[in-house]
Amino acid sequence: MSLRKVLNSRFWLAVVAVVVFASALMGQERPPSRVDIFTGYSWLHPGYDTLVPNAQENIARGYTVSSTYFFNRHIGLGIDTANHLGCCCPEIFTLTGGPTVRFPMEHATIFFHALAGLHRMSLLSPFGTDKSIGVIAGGGLDVPILRHVSLRLAQVDYEWANHSYGVLQPKLNGVRLSAGIVWQLGTVGPPAAAATASCSVQPMEVFAGEPLTATASGSNFNPRHDILYRWSGDGVKDSGNQSSVQVSTAGLAPGTYHVSANLSDSSKRGVASCDAAFSVKEPPPPPPARLNPPTVSCNSNPATVKSGEPSTITAMGQSPDNRPLTYSFTSTSGRVSGNTARATLDTAGASAGSITVSCTATDDRGLSATSQTTVNIEVPPPPPMASKCGSIEFSRDKRRPARVDNEAKAILDDCALRLQQDSGAQAVIVGNSDANEKNGAGLARQRAINTKDYLVTDKGISPTRLEVRTGNGGTQSVDIWVVPAGATFAGDGTQAFDETRSKAQPRNRR
Repeated sequence: MSLRKVLNSRFWLAVVAVVVFASALMGQERPPSRVDIFTGYSWLHPGYDTLVPNAQENIARGYTVSSTYFFNRHIGLGIDTANHLGCCCPEIFTLTGGPTVRFPMEHATIFFHALAGLHRMSLLSPFGTDKSIGVIAGGGLDVPILRHVSLRLAQVDYEWANHSYGVLQPKLNGVRLSAGIVWQLGTVGPPAAAATASCSVQPMEVFAGEPLTATASGSNFNPRHDILYRWSGDGVKDSGNQSSVQVSTAGLAPGTYHVSANLSDSSKRGVASCDAAFSVKEPPPPPPARLNPPTVSCNSNPATVKSGEPSTITAMGQSPDNRPLTYSFTSTSGRVSGNTARATLDTAGASAGSITVSCTATDDRGLSATSQTTVNIEVPPPPPMASKCGSIEFSRDKRRPARVDNEAKAILDDCALRLQQDSGAQAVIVGNSDANEKNGAGLARQRAINTKDYLVTDKGISPTRLEVRTGNGGTQSVDIWVVPAGATFAGDGTQAFDETRSKAQPRNRR
């Protein structure tokens, strides 16, 4: 195998090694530089395809100086100059420029460039110097060592040029190896944000012995790296390596406490800390001794009364703690009085319906209980009223009714019928006299007796159901009133009389 093939194989092996090594070092990106200036040692294997007089195959003495301006974090334009001096001949000088592509990372930057420009070869007399167009293409790996300084571990380039010295036509298919220092000036874009962390505690207030959870979260950490969590603080027993941790508050006195977390992704910039506070509250006071309120029930006797009749309300209270009790009563209607266990409901004026009475028993601590009972009110119907059955005239005969067989008879027959239909009813017969009549009182009595006699004899009404009275009607008449059972007859201006004293006068009747 020729040396050229060997070197070509080594070139591609070097490129693969650079890529693998860069991948292994890949981490969080840092702000890339704006301008890179490289100065370093350079070794050249020209790889002539035509014998060059007095030339060694490899040129071990050389240097490379380059400068690259980057428009953004990846694309730039560079100028490269190199000079290689053989011990005898030749001397090779290059001045080239072209685009550069880089991939900045936390621990390394890999780049590739393609350059073209002046390629000058100087040989001994009689050949002299020849200038031509040369091409350089390759890449390398930079590792930062200081803030603005990186070490170019390797730069591997393929170098091609074609020269002409008459019959001598040397062509380069070489490999250039370089290493040195990269001076980095300025930055592209804003600086990389520093890693931050925040901590929280839930709940933030607890009583001693209650657990709580502390949680930490981070920002601007390398997403390709795992974050390592380290917890410390009051109540943290086992920090582990999790974003959350349980905090024990057992035995902690009331006050404010703190827990802290330190987050790291194993990179130089990937470190942050945070703190969170929580409070242990004063223990709650013991519950007060249980107070048992009294109980009470109440009843009414009688439970149903007529309006105006009283009902007795009795409250039956009991205190589970054997405390003394007092009683009070209220009602929805009527008036209730009494401040002992027994009270009286006055229903005067109450309408028909139900009255609710509330009984309250209260002990000496102010604890109370209430119960209710009801009293039904009945309003009796109004008493039956006496009604006037009719009046008969004695204007033609001072002692007997005028035309008793006609108008007077009809009135008496109607009164008799009403008495027959209501067996409990009675009749009051009031005899009246004219003020000008002589012996008017006697005539009034005789008229009443004659009327009664007709009802007893002709109509069969029991005399015990008939009462005769004299009145002051001012006319020669008799008024007949029917009084139902249970009713009273006021009979204004009338009075009963002894019927036996009136029988001396004759009783005339048709």
